[in-house]
Amino acid sequence: MNELQHLGVYARELKKHLPKEVFDPVPGRLWWLVPHVSIVVGCVLLITLTALPLLVKLLLSVMIGGAFACLGFLGHEVLHGSVVRRAWLRDFIGAVCFWPFGVSTKLWRRWHNVEHHGQTQHPDLDPDAFDTLEAYDGHVGVRFLAKLPPRVRSLLYFVSFTFWFSLHAILVRRAVRHQLSKQDRLTTRWQTLAPYAFWVAFGVLVGPANFVLIYLLPVLIGNFLVIAYIATNHGLNPLTETNDPLENSLSVVNPRWLDALHLNFSHHVEHHVLPSVNPVHAPKIKAALKRLYPDRYKELPWFVALKALWFTPRFYGRDRMSLVGPEGRTYGTLGHGLDARKVQPRDEA
Repeated sequence: MNELQHLGVYARELKKHLPKEVFDPVPGRLWWLVPHVSIVVGCVLLITLTALPLLVKLLLSVMIGGAFACLGFLGHEVLHGSVVRRAWLRDFIGAVCFWPFGVSTKLWRRWHNVEHHGQTQHPDLDPDAFDTLEAYDGHVGVRFLAKLPPRVRSLLYFVSFTFWFSLHAILVRRAVRHQLSKQDRLTTRWQTLAPYAFWVAFGVLVGPANFVLIYLLPVLIGNFLVIAYIATNHGLNPLTETNDPLENSLSVVNPRWLDALHLNFSHHVEHHVLPSVNPVHAPKIKAALKRLYPDRYKELPWFVALKALWFTPRFYGRDRMSLVGPEGRTYGTLGHGLDARKVQPRDEA
């Protein structure tokens, strides 16, 4: 096994192999607001003001959900400072992009930029990392899951994608609220409540049927798309106390058109090595990483990674390098015995 290296080691090496302009913000990415906001506004108007068939309105609702996800991807890079550097503009655009999900920009910058990126996959410090099965010993939820067939557990896990991004933001705020100053607690509270108050008021205005098509179904779709990436980013990798992105992160491979639409969100190892670099440059970083660390760089087709998530449990073993189900079935992680392309279905218990 290769000795783990801190992300700073890779960042320093990569800077020798990348042009200086790669590290500049890319304000042109803001143009992505135009099509996605236009899709949302246009579809909302068509749903509320026309008598289109329900099937057509459902298609428009799906389009809104896709636009919500794409706005989330844009907000992610904006709040990393890789699009604009002015704090007020960064936070305003980030708030617009995260408005459908009710995610506070101040909380996000602490939770995601500082804690997740600073302590990725650390078993105790990363708010996004799964824990060991032993840590949940006796937990009522784990006892419930242990009684379910593995495929049912997998189905429930994938269903949770439809709300997990929004819910996790609320759970993280509750977990860290005592670490925040009084002013920051107030700020994160109103930044969380304001979007939901807006959507509730909008629902009263347009009526329940339109509300389902304009917001409820789209936000479920948006959550699913965002979490379908986030779950593959780290869920098949081991826990690590050394923040080594080549060990604890995974990039997924998509068609070029999908990468363009989703703003290279698939390039996750690249993002963790150089989080302040705009994802438009991710392919250059990827090429350099594969040239410098060909035996350590991890990537999988997105569908293959999702399939592996379906067929593997979501708790870690005591070694933190294996995945263990409540019924005791054990799998390796990427780089530690798991071949995601060949993983087999779990036996129904």
